[in-house]
Amino acid sequence: MHWHRSSTGDLVIALVVALFLGIGVRPAGAAEAALTLERAWQLAEQANPGLGAARANLAAAEGQVTDSRSALWNNPQLLLGGARRSLPRPGQSSFGARDVEVGLAQSFETAGQQGFRREAAGQDLEAVRLGIEETRRQLRGAVEQRFVRVLALQLRIAAEDEGLRLFDDAAAAVRRQADAGEASRLDRNFAQVEAERARNQRAALNEQLTDARAELAAALQMPPDVLPQAVGDLDVLEADLSLEGLLARVAERPLLRSMERREKAARSRLDLERASVYPDVTVGLSSGRQGGVDGAESFMQLSISLPLPLFRRNATGIGRAVTELTQARIESTAVSRDSRALIIALWQKRESLMARVERLEQAMQARLDENRRLSEISRNAGEIGLLQVLLVNRQVLDGRRDLLDARTDLRLATVALKAAAGWPEVMDRR
Repeated sequence: MHWHRSSTGDLVIALVVALFLGIGVRPAGAAEAALTLERAWQLAEQANPGLGAARANLAAAEGQVTDSRSALWNNPQLLLGGARRSLPRPGQSSFGARDVEVGLAQSFETAGQQGFRREAAGQDLEAVRLGIEETRRQLRGAVEQRFVRVLALQLRIAAEDEGLRLFDDAAAAVRRQADAGEASRLDRNFAQVEAERARNQRAALNEQLTDARAELAAALQMPPDVLPQAVGDLDVLEADLSLEGLLARVAERPLLRSMERREKAARSRLDLERASVYPDVTVGLSSGRQGGVDGAESFMQLSISLPLPLFRRNATGIGRAVTELTQARIESTAVSRDSRALIIALWQKRESLMARVERLEQAMQARLDENRRLSEISRNAGEIGLLQVLLVNRQVLDGRRDLLDARTDLRLATVALKAAAGWPEVMDRR
């Protein structure tokens, strides 16, 4: 299903153009930067601290993989030894002998620990990469939601500006009629109140727009004195979506794939801790020269040492690994279930919003435009007064506001729905 621009689309575009040309109030000292959604995504990915922190984890994971790929986990030990001995000689003074020994010792793992370690490191690295992708997608979704709020408020302000102009013109006309004795004081007060209500609504929307721009600027890490201005269309053409297709995408979401990798890494670490119960065998080989009365003697020595696992059998490490694996499984199951439930809820909300937007566009908006046209004809014919025209204008303005709010909610619901499902079209656009 596609989104269609409302029947007032041409008017909205004209109002946005007028807004960009200077209609509206902006905070003193705050510069404005016009941004498209694609440009906002680029700025966010370049400067957002959350995404930067996620990317910083990559160095640690890559270092872990590098260590795990070494030929042996334990480094060799260099053995250096020397001694000076005093050897007695019959009938003579003692003889000073020097002994020198040089060797190497290497510990070898005996239960395949290196394979488990490499598997765990590789899964952790992939989990970090998928976590970065999930963070990037979530950031793009959050930026798009803030961008849409700014864009919607700009459109609301443009519509309110038109309404304010109409109410001010009507209030001035009623005031002239009252001064000429053609309208009552009640009529004049009514028109002035409507104009002030429109002016107050305009000011309140401007305050909301300032807050929304500040939130968007914070997500993009823009300078403090710059408030972004959204450039784009509130309605976007979307590919056909189905609930079945969205639910099928859940398993491919980077968050769930990252959790799956972490679960595999936790399982490999558990295997590693269990294998660590088996002791390492240390083999040493050394050679040297041993001084004696009759001259130095050369020798070579081979040693093998094996710790006996009688008292400590790595119960602490195994227990921690079991806990990590259990927690990873629980989190993966919970996130998968919650993601599916969220998708179903957002889908139902989106369906309701689409029906509401269609109803407002086709049923109400056409009648409001007709009422406004008929009121102008009746006023020119002298059949109704300015107060009746004001009531019609108020109804038209309220109807446009309802339609714009519904379109905004529909866009936000669609963004949230695709983010929950890991849908690629919106999140992967460059």
